[in-house]
Amino acid sequence: MPHAVSLEWRDGREATVEVEEAETVIDATERAGLGVPYGCLYGACATCTGRLLEGDLVHVKRPRGLKPRHRQDGYVLLCVAEPRSDCRIEVGAEIQADLVANPWK
Repeated sequence: MPHAVSLEWRDGREATVEVEEAETVIDATERAGLGVPYGCLYGACATCTGRLLEGDLVHVKRPRGLKPRHRQDGYVLLCVAEPRSDCRIEVGAEIQADLVANPWK
């Protein structure tokens, strides 16, 4: 049974994608032609970081690009995450930037 995953960008854009069973969020966004950033596709680079706002997602592979404190704060790697319910996720390049300290600030 597919799940509706609502994607929200910080600039106000929103989109909803249907994610099939055993499909990652990134695979569904690619199928739908949405511009969600990603890199390695195996959970190491964290380019595809999102922040889970509502719902239930599971990492089907170890999310090596996230520290335990990031996971506790609701961050997920969309290339290795599959929804287990309908979800709302904050997406976009800015989300990954939240995880990395900027020495110039």
